[in-house]
Amino acid sequence: MLLLCALLSLIGIGIGCFLMSRPAAAIECQRKFYLKINWRIEPVSMEKELRATRLMGLCVILVLAAVLILLFVRK
Repeated sequence: MLLLCALLSLIGIGIGCFLMSRPAAAIECQRKFYLKINWRIEPVSMEKELRATRLMGLCVILVLAAVLILLFVRK
């Protein structure tokens, strides 16, 4: 169970790194997904959307890094 949680945390940290390093690509992936389910989404301000995506990536990394630390310290 510990190994599974650690693996999922590492995958999530990878996703967070992707969100921080390539926010425009992450937004484009989301737009393509929504088009497949018959929704069209457009950000009102791309600058704000890019900043928010980077911040979300940072939050994901920080939370999952804390989870990893707690997993292995609490052993």
